[in-house]
This record gives sequence, C-alpha cells and structure tokens, in this order.
Amino acid sequence: MRILLASSHIDDDRSLIGFLLVMALSGLVVGALGRLLVPGRQPMGILATILAGVAGSVVGGFIARLIFGPEYVPGLIVGALGAALLIWAIYGTNRRHA
Repeated sequence: MRILLASSHIDDDRSLIGFLLVMALSGLVVGALGRLLVPGRQPMGILATILAGVAGSVVGGFIARLIFGPEYVPGLIVGALGAALLIWAIYGTNRRHA
C-alpha cells in the first residue's frame, strides 16, 4: 500500500510540473503575440512576457465571458488581446512625450 501512495505522489508532481511548463509556454506565446499588437518597443524580459501572457489570458477570458456569456470558451486571440491590453496599460501610458 505504501508503494502505491509513493507512486501516485510522483505522478502528481510530474503532472504539476507539466502543467506549469504548459502555462509558461502558452504564456510566452500569448505574451509575445500581445507585444506584437502594441506599437513601439516595450522594455520587457522573457519572464515579464510570460506573466503578461498568463495574466492577459485571464483578463481577456473574463472580459469575453462578460460580453459573450458563460458558455464562451476563450482562445488564443482573446488571450493575446488581453495581454496587449495589459502591456498597453503598463507601457503604453508611461511613455514620455518629448
């Protein structure tokens, strides 16, 4: 019985690591698409891009569900638009006008 419990714990750890890797990779893709949608240069590193992508997916999904109803399942485009909105809100409004 103890061997089975240890084995299931290892599987849980692997699934968590896999989940985090998928979240980071999808966040990177969505964040990069969001950065492409915002004009100009954004001084962001790869970690900030990943975080903007993950947060943008959440924000975009929330806004899309408010607009289209609870049955709507957001996708890549909505996530990229949400990431672009966040990137614009952070970097687009802080530009100096010379």
